[in-house]
Amino acid sequence: MSFDTSWDVDKYRSEHEYEDHWQFRRQFLVAHQHKFPEDRLVCLAQVFFNVEFLGCQYPKKVMDLIETLSEGLADELREKRKGKLQRTFVAASDAAEAKAKRCKKF
Repeated sequence: MSFDTSWDVDKYRSEHEYEDHWQFRRQFLVAHQHKFPEDRLVCLAQVFFNVEFLGCQYPKKVMDLIETLSEGLADELREKRKGKLQRTFVAASDAAEAKAKRCKKF
């Protein structure tokens, strides 16, 4: 399959995007610019960012593709995060139950 690879990666930087976030996505875009059509790669780069920075999960097929494409790109970021505090997400029902248990002091 043939597609245009001469597009400018930098046009996809968001006006309010942090520099390190942009560099992370940009690195992914540049590394794979010749492998995917522009629209698909831009979407994959956003998924890559969402997985690494936000902890999002996608269907297995997508996660497998992102894992393959991210080899060597996210290693430094993952290494930096090892010593940092990690976010913990709690289901709303669990939070409500915990709150209800604390309030039952009659």
